[in-house]
Amino acid sequence: QVQLVESGGGLVQAGGSLRLSCAASGSISSIAIMGWYRQAPGKQREWVATITSGGTTLYADSVKGRFTISRDNAKNTVYLQMNNLKPDDTAVYFCKLSYFRDYWGQGTQVTVSS
Repeated sequence: QVQLVESGGGLVQAGGSLRLSCAASGSISSIAIMGWYRQAPGKQREWVATITSGGTTLYADSVKGRFTISRDNAKNTVYLQMNNLKPDDTAVYFCKLSYFRDYWGQGTQVTVSS
């Protein structure tokens, strides 16, 4: 059973930065596709970024140039570096691992004040 634990969320002013971490249990994390999603109050969950096992990255247009996804397979951890944060980035951020099925973390709150 895969478990994902996110951390690193918090309250930051607009223009600030945060780095989210997602620690995965189990050996499949190094060969799985990992992604970050977010859900703002009253809105549907939306995709933010993806990183493949080979290191290829994809980003939603709304975060491109500001967010960077990376992974450390030795630590079974994926990161989301978020720079130049905006109030619209306020949401609960979820980590997802995809390997034959999807696994989700519990989420971490990010609040950006104007």
